[in-house]
Amino acid sequence: MTRGTRLWAEPHHDGSALHSPEAAAATLGDVVPVLLRVPHAGPGVQAVHVRRLHDGEPFYTAAEVVRRDEHDTWWQARLPLRNRMTHYRWLLDDGPDGYRWVNAAGTWSHDVTDAADFVVSTYRPAPDWAVDGVVYQVFPDRFARSGVDHGPLPDWAVPAEWGDPVEHTGPETPLQLFGGDLAGVEQHLDHLARLGVDILYLTPFFPAASNHRYNASSFDRVDPLLGGDEALASLVRAAHRAGIRVMGDLTTNHTGDTHEWFLAAQADRSSPEASFYYFFDEGPQPQHGPRGEVAAADGPDYEAWFAIPSLPKLDHASPELRRRMVEGPGSVVARWLEGPDGLDGWRIDVANMTGRRADDDHNHEVARAVRRTMDETKPDSFLLAEHFHDTSDDVTTGAGGWDAVMNYAAFTRPVWEWLAEPGCRIGFLGLPVEVPRKRTEDVVAAMRQFAAAVPWHQALQNVNNIGSHDTPRARTVFGSDEALLVGAALLVGYPGIPMVFAGDELGLEAEDGEHARTPMPWDDDDRFAGAVLEAYAGLLGLRRRSTALRRGGMRWLCAGEDDMAWLREAPGERVAVVVARAASTVDLPVSLLGEPTLLWRSPGATVEAGATVVQVQLPGPGAVVLRCG
Repeated sequence: MTRGTRLWAEPHHDGSALHSPEAAAATLGDVVPVLLRVPHAGPGVQAVHVRRLHDGEPFYTAAEVVRRDEHDTWWQARLPLRNRMTHYRWLLDDGPDGYRWVNAAGTWSHDVTDAADFVVSTYRPAPDWAVDGVVYQVFPDRFARSGVDHGPLPDWAVPAEWGDPVEHTGPETPLQLFGGDLAGVEQHLDHLARLGVDILYLTPFFPAASNHRYNASSFDRVDPLLGGDEALASLVRAAHRAGIRVMGDLTTNHTGDTHEWFLAAQADRSSPEASFYYFFDEGPQPQHGPRGEVAAADGPDYEAWFAIPSLPKLDHASPELRRRMVEGPGSVVARWLEGPDGLDGWRIDVANMTGRRADDDHNHEVARAVRRTMDETKPDSFLLAEHFHDTSDDVTTGAGGWDAVMNYAAFTRPVWEWLAEPGCRIGFLGLPVEVPRKRTEDVVAAMRQFAAAVPWHQALQNVNNIGSHDTPRARTVFGSDEALLVGAALLVGYPGIPMVFAGDELGLEAEDGEHARTPMPWDDDDRFAGAVLEAYAGLLGLRRRSTALRRGGMRWLCAGEDDMAWLREAPGERVAVVVARAASTVDLPVSLLGEPTLLWRSPGATVEAGATVVQVQLPGPGAVVLRCG
């Protein structure tokens, strides 16, 4: 068998339909079956119990054997859903050898905390279209020009030709304007369709004094430079005709210093808008940057995000701010969702910081208010939160708010740690270190730990990426097209909603987030006819056709020196994903894979099924996806 950690012999349970068949549709007060698979290859088990929390107190329910086969024994217990979030784990009685626990992080012979317990949630799940979809992120200024004249440029803009290099350091970085617009996005919806995209996510389209538009000057209109309100409505109509949903990007944490609310607040500190911000009565105060440094010793007389004066922070203790921005039919959140030409969801910028300042913490209240407003306005809309670190508190304690998070900590970071080119000198997603290249076992352990910290349904609806407009390009981090496609296979094969940043499917490169905002090279025929785009389209199309890849459970098989493998299992379909960052031979038991069918492979990869072993050979960075017999 493959060298390294053999994980297939562990007892296994997850929240998918195979092991929790009624959990997805459960409501408060239901009693649902849960099943544990115990492979015969592991230690013998005399009895199994489920430990659940009932109003905060542990209770135990005996499980019964419901089936045995040549390889596994399946134990089933009934789980009462007493609370909105029911936490549980399995107790394995090994007789004279003591007992073990099985939780979402694995199997343990020592006592464990409740942090990694399995969870059945009775909160509203994300809409099916989102969970089953693929997200494509577009930075409007850099995607495509339509050729429409939108009038003179504002004074702040530094115009650039489409092929000019991106200014990614220095004062012109946020001012360089390439002139992409929403009509340009509409003209290229066929590219999204070819790629297999279901969801278009636009970074902000509101007017602002920058190319990124995260410093909005109004939330009431679309930037005329992008074509105005009608251009957005036209794009949404066209996208819907193509079967593509559209999500906007909203900054609930801050506005720009040119925003009409902020200008009104500065002009009159007795105005309603003055309560929207944190003004310092004693005048300018020292403010701290992202690493605690004093970023502005004599900064502005208001709280600014990371002490950047152009981004004054919003105070969600203000009832009037909440009414205008997040609560009810007249709010910003509601307005852009309304009607057939309305958006289908929101991505919330720096969602983890929204409503949080010093001893103020309104974050979960704001998240739930946004979700209520979206339910009232468009019930099947999708709410995605930006979040760069541990998300567990904001999706468990804060359940009922964000539908999903951008899964940087649980997916992007470990994937980079595993696939980074040896000697990579790229900064590591906000850490004061360069991207490391870690052992496979450590990477898998991190992925399991982060996945265990959130309910199963949350893992399925979180959004995974290997790069975005805030990061270096994955192709630059990984060092080759072959390694990039391994990253794409991870993106498609791992639980969660895949997100592709425009240009990654062409193998574009960039060394930081600002640099990554590169104009799409529409005139580069070689890229659009290349193997990278073909492979991305093939992998994303495979996910569309596979229930197991979209909804199936996650069972780790092995973690070798330079390879890893897992199963995605759904009723009626089992898919194995095997990935390697260097030349590897991975041997897996026929008892797990049966006689597999090859669904997708990297060039040069081979699969050979013997009497007892399925051997996967991967020459250099590579991946295969197999349907199990």
